[in-house]
Amino acid sequence: MCATCGCGHTPHHHDHSHSHDNHHHHGHDHDHSHGHNHSHNIVDVERDILHENDLLAQRNRGYFDAKNILALNLVSSPGSGKTTLLERTLTDLKEEILFYVIEGDQQTSNDADRIMATGTAVKQINTGKGCHLDAHMVLHALQDLKPEESSIMFIENVGNLVCPAMFDLGEKERVVVMSVTEGEDKPLKYPDMFYSSTVCVINKIDLLPYVPFDIEKAKEYALRVNPKLKILELSCTSGEGLDKWYEWLKNKKSALVG
Repeated sequence: MCATCGCGHTPHHHDHSHSHDNHHHHGHDHDHSHGHNHSHNIVDVERDILHENDLLAQRNRGYFDAKNILALNLVSSPGSGKTTLLERTLTDLKEEILFYVIEGDQQTSNDADRIMATGTAVKQINTGKGCHLDAHMVLHALQDLKPEESSIMFIENVGNLVCPAMFDLGEKERVVVMSVTEGEDKPLKYPDMFYSSTVCVINKIDLLPYVPFDIEKAKEYALRVNPKLKILELSCTSGEGLDKWYEWLKNKKSALVG
């Protein structure tokens, strides 16, 4: 968790034009000289951090609900193709749906630049050494983006399947993306993330003939961790399965208004 992984002291900044207005992440100060007491202190700090985060997440959720905004938290390990999925979605559906993107990255603005190239309003958050976005960062990004009603807000989290699982951002849906170039046992290795997600996208299925990935096992493992998980198989390269992903997005958006 954040208090034990060392990501808490790093300042982060939010910017679509990459300015330097810094907002500091929650501090996790520990005294490392007291063995047993130190362990209790870590647990207390972790509890406090998550409690504060959950309060702000509820505030974000209220904001999204009031404006009928479908907010999705995209999570994955690095290299799963979630930015490419986002690019393809924004490009294919921009005539039908108004999109906004909050882009989380530890150092660079590369992904935000790719999103901006689609014509979508994007807010960059650099987390520095921080390994996840939190509700406080999202709140500040929303204040700058000011998204319109009945839109879709994508929040692309930092590439990591551990810490982001514990931090509610106020999203309506959490979409975990895995690819066939990873191990099919990802759901068993990172059960918290798959358990806390509502949708699992299995990406890069065009590569199935070339990789030793058992997609049926991957689905079995994912459903073992979370029987309610909706699984979508697709390829951003060939386009196969994207129609099902788009259909799911449109249905979720319509359900908010209805």
